[in-house]
Amino acid sequence: MTLLDSAVWGGKFSSDGWQGSPTEQPVTEPATGDRLGTVGLASAEDVNRAAARAAEAQRTWAATSPQRRAAVLRRAGELFTEHAAEIEDWLVREAGSVRSKAAFEAGLAIGECFECAGLPTHPQGEVLTSEDARWSLARRRPAGVVSVIAPFNFPLILGLRSVAPALALGNSVLLKPDPRTAVSGGVVIARIFEEAGLPAGVLHLLPGDGSVGRALVEAPEVRVISFTGSTPVGRAIGEQAGRLLKRAHLELGGNNALVVLPGADVAKAASAGAFGSYLHQGQICMTTGRHIVHESLVEEYTAALAAKAEALPVGDPAREDVALGPIIDRRQLERVHGIVTDSVAAGAKVAAGGEIDGAGYRATVLTGLTTDMPAWREEIFGPVAPVISFATAEEAARIVNDCEYGLSVGILGDVGTAMKLADRIDSGKVHINEQTVSDEPNAPFGGVKASGTGSRFGGAAANVEAFTETQWLTVRPDIADYPF
Repeated sequence: MTLLDSAVWGGKFSSDGWQGSPTEQPVTEPATGDRLGTVGLASAEDVNRAAARAAEAQRTWAATSPQRRAAVLRRAGELFTEHAAEIEDWLVREAGSVRSKAAFEAGLAIGECFECAGLPTHPQGEVLTSEDARWSLARRRPAGVVSVIAPFNFPLILGLRSVAPALALGNSVLLKPDPRTAVSGGVVIARIFEEAGLPAGVLHLLPGDGSVGRALVEAPEVRVISFTGSTPVGRAIGEQAGRLLKRAHLELGGNNALVVLPGADVAKAASAGAFGSYLHQGQICMTTGRHIVHESLVEEYTAALAAKAEALPVGDPAREDVALGPIIDRRQLERVHGIVTDSVAAGAKVAAGGEIDGAGYRATVLTGLTTDMPAWREEIFGPVAPVISFATAEEAARIVNDCEYGLSVGILGDVGTAMKLADRIDSGKVHINEQTVSDEPNAPFGGVKASGTGSRFGGAAANVEAFTETQWLTVRPDIADYPF
């Protein structure tokens, strides 16, 4: 069976069955501009209809036995395994992923489904003590209808990591992928769960523009919004959800730091730094955006990092063996180059790269920066590695924390020194002797400050907290006596 036969989804969106849309959008390959197909775009009215249907279907799905819900999640994991090659091809062509990144993402999807298959039978509450003659329980109940808004960069896993646990815990889901990756971030998920036996009406795929995103927040049936994307959009969604007294889980941007301590192995450190900055063209919220290197190593490290950058080929990952594929679209490509050229105009030096290469951008190393330059202050979302030096651990901690974001930090070198430094850092994740990009289905994921509202993804505790509500339940053997 071909999972992604365009005869099923071409020009359509999925809401209680695949529906044709009066508005279609081409599915485009960023490396070449070739058209891969079309998807149907939903409207705000479509969202409202889907939300009403999702609320109806959710009641039945929540009442479905835990073992039955678990079986759907397990089958989804099996289907991701069976169709991994087909899914990876879409991630390469539509999202511009290199093969290794596509395989990593598909593997995460498999792990996410199997991890979430344990949620339906996970403990769903606790027994409380009570001063009265009664049982007192705090139980977790499904939140209801969950809206998931996902980005283009890791389109499959960044949608699935909310869809899978929300479904496993008895919710229904409205999914809006980025229209630029509507197949790999939307159609794939819808088709997998369709084939896995998820009942109709429980999952709705609704690609669209900003009006669709607003409707996903405003629909009265929606109780939880799970958003992954830029900080400005996340702020707007958080404000909108707050006014409506809805929960919003926001996983936002990052300008993540890699600290190279004195005495670190420079060759290994440069390898880690290159991977952290250049994986998927730097289009990852966890990308290493700031290299903070001890003054005793900074020249050697910069030279080693620049040598690695110069050796990384850029091109079309569907047709060439390359390390860096295309930037998602021309607008983002020009934004990356603009940040580099603005920083050079302010005094930074290009040690490697700094050039547009077709639909991609060459792996870049910048030196001679000050902390007020755009390449240091902004989340670039491109393959750019700015390098700055530090003299003391206190200075390193200050530089790391002097940033509006707080998602991921890597520290390379002596473990004892790294542990002490980690205690002084404001970040949702700290990786000692690893770079900043890391994710596992059973690990909590999230950031602080402008990087979001904390760890609301990954692992049973975070998922249960994110997608259920707590209900207090008391039980007496007989009707209580009251003074009225």
